[in-house]
Amino acid sequence: MRYYEDIAVGESSEFGEYQFEKAEIVEFAEKYDPQPFHTDEEAAQDTAYGELIASGWQTAAVCMRMLVDGYVHDQASMGARGVDELRWRKPVTPGDTLHLRVEVVDKRRSESDPSRGYVDNKMEGINQDGEVVISWIGLGMVEVRDPDG
Repeated sequence: MRYYEDIAVGESSEFGEYQFEKAEIVEFAEKYDPQPFHTDEEAAQDTAYGELIASGWQTAAVCMRMLVDGYVHDQASMGARGVDELRWRKPVTPGDTLHLRVEVVDKRRSESDPSRGYVDNKMEGINQDGEVVISWIGLGMVEVRDPDG
């Protein structure tokens, strides 16, 4: 288990792999983001994107799953305070495969709770061509191993 004290600003890692399939893109969009460029391949051709694309919210959810499986699972995570600077940088299309890059950009102890540290991570979802398709700063909370130390 990695605690606050075990995390260093500047460390980074890449992990995960997820391929987006057309049927899943449409299913997610029909339920949560029913815009034509997410739900209808033919209608999507007449939009600014020219093809079916995944909802940015689906892309974020997929990246969250990769984050939990590849990074948070061995950390004394206490959840998050939110996200900053969420950006959808490039459309994700059927067949795209993403992985996640995480870099620790800041950390500090909580002033109000000695058992908690704040760890801010820059996240980037990267497609098979090495292009960043989504990015954000995750404002994580991590348990301190020795709150009295």
